[in-house]
Amino acid sequence: MSKKGKDKSKKKKRSVGSVVRVISCILGLLVGVFLYFYYTFGKTYVNIPIVSSEDYSTLDLSGSGSLTGGDVESSWKDGGHTRVFYSPKHPIIRVAQNDPNVENILVYGVDSRNTNDYKCRSDAMMIVSINKANKTVKLISLMRDTGAYFGDTDDNMKSELDKLNAAYARGGVGYMINTINRNFDLDIQRFVMLDFGSAADVIDLVGGVDITVSNAEVKYANEFIAYQNKWGGTDSPQITSSGLQTLNGVQAVAWSRIRYLDSDFVRTSRQRTIAQALIEKVANMNYFEQMLLLERSTGMFETNMQPQDLARVGMDGIAGSDNITQYRVPEDNLYTVQSNPWMMIIDFDTTRNNLHNIIWGT
Repeated sequence: MSKKGKDKSKKKKRSVGSVVRVISCILGLLVGVFLYFYYTFGKTYVNIPIVSSEDYSTLDLSGSGSLTGGDVESSWKDGGHTRVFYSPKHPIIRVAQNDPNVENILVYGVDSRNTNDYKCRSDAMMIVSINKANKTVKLISLMRDTGAYFGDTDDNMKSELDKLNAAYARGGVGYMINTINRNFDLDIQRFVMLDFGSAADVIDLVGGVDITVSNAEVKYANEFIAYQNKWGGTDSPQITSSGLQTLNGVQAVAWSRIRYLDSDFVRTSRQRTIAQALIEKVANMNYFEQMLLLERSTGMFETNMQPQDLARVGMDGIAGSDNITQYRVPEDNLYTVQSNPWMMIIDFDTTRNNLHNIIWGT
């Protein structure tokens, strides 16, 4: 081979070697990112079975329940949080996604008094509906005193009504999601759960939220701040004045839980206001701040979303942060009140139609 030919061969080998090294670096980076996400969010993920309605009848409905993420052994004062209540008798029943561009996620808080108090009622239930095609986010509160028919499948739905927030205490997260899906004809498969302490911690991570507090609300919010300081080991200052102000985590959660000043309708409105303020605060962060927030929040909440799902949903939610709307079920004039026990009896047909129009435009 001539000298010129040998030089060409060497250059070709060096070129191939450079390409291989570049590809290796890219693959290594991708693997590193993948491992980072799984390591970071592994403390948050809860493996709740999702089964078809056909398979449900053949399952061995026994066992102790799912493993859970994060620190569920320590007290709230030591940084622990309440674990998800899952009963093996009530897995999540698989429901086909109605629109591939619209994902409905149930975000709920539990009325827990400590980390061991996990078989409790759901204190707040909110559907976060993200439309990635239209870049919109809908925050939909489900009133906890709404009368609902409980059950996992159409065949075992109970004929008598009970308050919707009791479903979680009776059968765990699967029972609650299945009951919501069947009463309102929805396609919820994923959830995020927080207790009082973890909700406050997440809000603190973003530096608090800006909320307008009325003069009448100050007293009632401060009562819950004192309660949270006692049971959660926090030392949050009380709210000293009304008006627009930045509330820390404990203050914001306390404000959102006010009920006896007005009504549960206004209370759910406060919860949606907190959620919207939180989404907008995160959306205004830069990419690196958002990633740091995700890392720091791991283990503070429970979810059945895998790391890649959390990242995807988070980015879709941020994309829709400029177009957030709020809604409540039941809406005005679509329910009557049953006095004993106190419960809202809703017009299911009209409520379903209106709710579907809000979520899917149909």
